[in-house]
Amino acid sequence: MIAQTKVSLDRITSFLRLDDLQSDVIERLPKGSFDTAIEIVDGNFSWDLSSHNPTLKDINLRVCRGMRVAVCGTVGSGKSSLLSCMMGEVPKISGILKLCGTKAYVAQSPWIQSGKIAENILFGKEMDRERYERVLDACYLKKDLEVLSFGDQTVIGEWGINLSGG
Repeated sequence: MIAQTKVSLDRITSFLRLDDLQSDVIERLPKGSFDTAIEIVDGNFSWDLSSHNPTLKDINLRVCRGMRVAVCGTVGSGKSSLLSCMMGEVPKISGILKLCGTKAYVAQSPWIQSGKIAENILFGKEMDRERYERVLDACYLKKDLEVLSFGDQTVIGEWGINLSGG
């Protein structure tokens, strides 16, 4: 138990010693004020500011509202770093990063909150029945919910234990 406590404290200490994220990395524009959802112009970003080679160099990207974009590449090519840049998590060396509206990031490791299925879908937002139904359709969840006795009001156990089996 002492060893686990030391490891945990070391991790917390390491986290607390990190520099704060730069607040001026992203130029935030109000939703609907710009046709472009995300724009990067001549962006240079680096996880390590002391390095002479940026993690991402000369990035130019424009994603318009409503576009669907796939980020593809080989292992280590910078896909996750590009997404982290858009979240403002990678220090910007130079360039412009504009974001219009809100953003969400879904990590590569799935996770479920303890609570009702509906709460996991809404994720703290107010219920908008029309939008909620579109999400259920888009994720093909309606058949799954029909199998559950309480539908989307089914309580999910720790780690989704009562949803095991696929």
